Parts: sequence; C-alpha cells; structure tokens
Amino acid sequence: MKIRTVLIAGLAALGLAAPLAAEEGGHVKDYAFSFEGPFGVYDQKQLRRGLQVYLEVCSACHGLKYVPFRSLGDPDGPGLGEKAVKEIAAQYEVMDPDIGEMRAARPSDYFPKSPNPKAPDLSLMAKARAGFHGPMGLGINQVIYGMGGAEYIASLLTGFTGEEKEEAGQTFYENKTFPVGWIAMPPVLTGDDVEYADGTKATAEQEAQDVAAFLMWAAEPKMMTRKRMGFVGVVYLAILASLLYLTNKTLWAAVKRRREKAAAEG
Repeated sequence: MKIRTVLIAGLAALGLAAPLAAEEGGHVKDYAFSFEGPFGVYDQKQLRRGLQVYLEVCSACHGLKYVPFRSLGDPDGPGLGEKAVKEIAAQYEVMDPDIGEMRAARPSDYFPKSPNPKAPDLSLMAKARAGFHGPMGLGINQVIYGMGGAEYIASLLTGFTGEEKEEAGQTFYENKTFPVGWIAMPPVLTGDDVEYADGTKATAEQEAQDVAAFLMWAAEPKMMTRKRMGFVGVVYLAILASLLYLTNKTLWAAVKRRREKAAAEG
C-alpha cells in the first residue's frame, strides 16, 4: 500500500496521477469529444441533441440555474433561433420580483433550479466532476486528456450494472463509474428515450454522450472564445520571437564578422 502511495505521488509530480486517481474512484471511459484539444470545437448538432435529452429526461429532477435561456442562441453553443429560444423559455415559470407572481420565463431569465432538492444542479457539473485534473491545479492532464467532466458524465450515465440494494430504506444502484460504486440515482437512459429531431438513432450511449457534451458547454460556454484568443496569442508570440531573433542576429552580425576576421588573421 505504501509503495502504491509513493508511486502515485511520484506520478503526480509528472502530471500523470489523475488517470490513476480516476480509476481508483471508478471507471471513466475516455470518449473522443469534438471540443477536446487546443483546436477542438463544440459540435452544434450534438449540443442540440444534448439539450433535447436534458429537456425531455434530465430536467425532471435537475436544474441549470446558472444558464440563461438566451445563451441557447449563442453561435458557439446550440445556436438556436430566437423563436426556438422563446419557446423553450416559455415552458418554464419563474418568479417575477417586480409583480411578486409567477410568469412564463423569457430569454433573459435563467433555467430554474433543481425541482428535486436532493438532485444536484447540472450547470457546473462538467467542471465539478472533471476526471483528468493535473497536479495542484496545473492543468497538465487537461492538455493531454481533456477536461474529463464530459467523459465522467457519459460514463456515469452508462455505468449502471443492473444491481440494486437497499440501505436504511433507500434504494441504491450499482454504478462502475460512481466513486463509491453505489448511487441513489436510478438508471435514466435506456435508449430511445427521445426522438432526435435530426434523425440520429437514440441509443443509450448516444444520449449519454450528447447530454454530456451539452453539460460541458453549459459549464464552459466561452471555451471556443478562449481557444481562439489563445491561438491568436500563440501566433503573436511566435512572430515576436522570430522578429527578436532576426533583430539579435542583425545587431551582432558586425561583431561576429570582426571576431571571425581577427581569428583568421591571428
């Protein structure tokens, strides 16, 4: 046991301990999501499918209280039209503090909080459950493996074994991804839970990946903007480094020639 602890501590120094830690807590499958890597982008069709899974399945228990309805129209997100955003918002009621009464939600409002007080809000779940964090928050493993949150969610939704047990009047379901192995949430995706508008076959695996991608966007809606800014910054630094290198060569060229001449004469 001590040897294993020392090994994990050593690997942590190299930024490799997170995958081992993920395996200790539960099996997390490394899905290939389109938004991974420095040049990855969200798949808009997948985000729309994931939104559909959330609205028709997950929203019965879980909320998205930090996500405004208007963000569903973001071009880097689901990219829905104004009419579609209004229609989705109108499905919910929110408390209007000005009139002190409930009213139909508007695009400027936020998704409501979880209707089930025991069910966690999903707004930041993909960040809170990141499976491949680097040591001490350095983010080394994010570069290699991706954030890991979407992988964790998809793995959790497909990780049920079918086994159940009851403790203190509460039913628990075996899940090979959940850290302690048993979870109070029952299996929610069985396949054909939704009828995708784009005609994609709604298998349990497909639904899990789609809603996981949507929740990754909900947690990181500005990821694409940051990547574009980062790329511009890298290009700028590369150009600057090249100019500094050429300037340095030009400034020291005369000195180098004199030294070479002196060496040749001596």
